Amino acid sequence: MLPARILLIDDHALFRCGLRMVLASGIPELEVAEASSLEEGLRAGMDDPALVLLDIQLHGLNGLEGIALVKRKWPEAVVVILSSDAGPHNVRMALERGAAAFVSKADSADNILAVIEQLRRGEPAGAAAQAAAGEGAGSPQLLTPRQFEVLDLLCQGLPNKVIGRRLGLSENTVRGHVQAVLAALQVSSRSEAGFAARRRGLVG
Repeated sequence: MLPARILLIDDHALFRCGLRMVLASGIPELEVAEASSLEEGLRAGMDDPALVLLDIQLHGLNGLEGIALVKRKWPEAVVVILSSDAGPHNVRMALERGAAAFVSKADSADNILAVIEQLRRGEPAGAAAQAAAGEGAGSPQLLTPRQFEVLDLLCQGLPNKVIGRRLGLSENTVRGHVQAVLAALQVSSRSEAGFAARRRGLVG
């Protein structure tokens, strides 16, 4: 498990405050440093962040351009790109440049925490599914067998807690799989995922 040391770089003070509260509510012994620009972030007092949450739209160097600089300074740090624009181009560019995950600012607090927890455990946080979204493919073979199981139960209208009991998974793990499925299908809700999955013949 990665240490709970997170550097949050975003130029919206209100969003930083809200996200910090979300992180503090779900991650024990959290240590957070904040910065409003990439330049400020690279000078942050945190010597060795385990995760860097990096907004795309920054004054000066943007987040996509900054991934390489962050990785150069902290080679072991896991970079997560944040954006209000989760379009396929942005997702693809972020992953190609070395981000471990792409998180939409419109995601629920639970989904954001689930992605971060997966990354802290060394899991890929649905990277293959996010890559599918970035390519505009939504290709079903890029879902893992477990994600297909989650998708099937999701389409039956089951909540995360029940899906977890059926599959022997924690509710947090189920949330992460649901987030990956939504990214792969390029949808933003469970109902849209059910519609898209049936239209593509992924479920009966």
